[in-house]
Amino acid sequence: MQGKVELEKEIQRIDGRGYKAYKDLKGLYDFGSFQLAIDYVQGDPFASPSRLRVIVPMKVAKFPGETFNTPYKKIAFKDYLTRYFHKVLQREYRGVGGTGKSGMLTIDAPGQEILDRTSVYVDHEKVEARLEAGLPAKGRRILGKGCKIIFFDVLPKIVEKALLYDKIPEDELLSHIQLAEDQHALRQALEKENLIAFVANGSILPRESGISQKPLGKNAVPFISPESMEMTFRLPHKGEITGMGIKKGITLIVGGGYHGKSTLLQALESGVYEHIRGDGREFVLADPMAMKIRAEDGRRVEKVNISPFINNLPQGTDTVAFSTENASGSTSQAANIIEALEGGATTLLIDEDTSATNFMIRDQRMKELVHKEKEPISPFIDKVGSLHREKGVSTILVIGGSGEYFDVADRVIMMDEYRPKDVTEEAKAIAERDPDSSRGEEHAAFGDITPRRVLKTSFPRDRKGIKIKTKGVKTLLYNRLAIELYGIEQLMDYSQTNAIGEIIRILAQGRYDEKQTISEILDDIHQLISTEGLEKIASFQGHPGNLARPRKLDVLAALNRYRNLKTLPSSKR
Repeated sequence: MQGKVELEKEIQRIDGRGYKAYKDLKGLYDFGSFQLAIDYVQGDPFASPSRLRVIVPMKVAKFPGETFNTPYKKIAFKDYLTRYFHKVLQREYRGVGGTGKSGMLTIDAPGQEILDRTSVYVDHEKVEARLEAGLPAKGRRILGKGCKIIFFDVLPKIVEKALLYDKIPEDELLSHIQLAEDQHALRQALEKENLIAFVANGSILPRESGISQKPLGKNAVPFISPESMEMTFRLPHKGEITGMGIKKGITLIVGGGYHGKSTLLQALESGVYEHIRGDGREFVLADPMAMKIRAEDGRRVEKVNISPFINNLPQGTDTVAFSTENASGSTSQAANIIEALEGGATTLLIDEDTSATNFMIRDQRMKELVHKEKEPISPFIDKVGSLHREKGVSTILVIGGSGEYFDVADRVIMMDEYRPKDVTEEAKAIAERDPDSSRGEEHAAFGDITPRRVLKTSFPRDRKGIKIKTKGVKTLLYNRLAIELYGIEQLMDYSQTNAIGEIIRILAQGRYDEKQTISEILDDIHQLISTEGLEKIASFQGHPGNLARPRKLDVLAALNRYRNLKTLPSSKR
């Protein structure tokens, strides 16, 4: 290991030379109270940024071991330190100017969700922050002065203020950790009580805007549970917490337009993750294996057994191993449900606004006009009951246009000016007064879920091999083929998409057994992440500082939207 004096001399030596001379700086340097690792150096000022790490020995950082001694506390610890490092960086550094990415210095800043990230690493020996930097240049000539400012002025100052226990706001860190403990305890309590969701009284569900996940301000109506659905739990730090518990089964969310139906469902969608204090949804928690389902016209479907919903298509089209390059609304929604079940989803979240009408319902008049033998679709209303009885899968459904769902619902919540009311008894009374004679079909068996095996021929290589690139949260590129992820609504973070790209790369490298099902392969990868860390899936040159853990269901959903995917049905059930 060299010292900072040697680094300074090396910067002086290459000052003014061509940009590629920056590669001579790669290495590990001792700055006394911390080490600077220059892991990867970009090829020119317009290329992907360089990767740096600042590493502080724990005997210097002095963070108490109890702040990261369980998996969920470690996630919260890394999340807080990333946020605080980013805050200090924004305050202390304004850039040095230059060409392209010159002077850029960033850490993978989180949003409202608390995710398992690689931006900070911690164990009992050290804590390190992983950064991206644009090494300064004028044109393609090295700006040594700007480089020195980053390495010798900016980084030491930020390290001292953001990575030492006695310099950070101790009360903020402990509050962050305590919130994680409370959220973990509440999730355990929900599981014990067989609940699929909980919304605490006082929660703020509406968001600031359609492009912001921050809470709405003074006009937001705090959530208050109907008395009949209230449940109270005792948490380690917060103490007693009361809110609306949603039991397993079939739950409808009804109400007039703009009264908060979709807002509640969106909060539950996001409840598969924990949120930071002040988000308003800190104690809005949902089944981690809940999947938002929607229609998705135009998506590709690869050998999915959609026969529980669709049969007897014209021209004898196979629906047991159904494939299409351009799915309709109904076939895409059927495929989305079956794929989620294939991945182990235990709760479905559905909003009629983003559903195919003919997939959700067929009223009696339509059944009389178009006879059953001419209609290949078994609507969701006929299958939702058997889905729960046979597969143990619950459904939370926003519905505003069809009271026929009253017949199959276990509970009905009405949103009235953003306030929920339990109207189950009224809905059941209406159903009894005006029975739907077509509801006899709801007792039909659900049908089979056929696992699939992914073939290695799914992942062709071009002459340069495999290139996977992330373009925002909702697009991946496999070589030049776009994988569009817009239908995966619970994918929240750019770094989750990065991680999905790395998992697809593992598959493309053929590091799996073709006899395994897709679900089993992803289980193995997620077990690897759980035991050895998210870093284990990275292929980056240098540190993997911009990965966040995606859910298995979202990885599978992304893979299903890859248009080169080739599968075979598995004999496993």
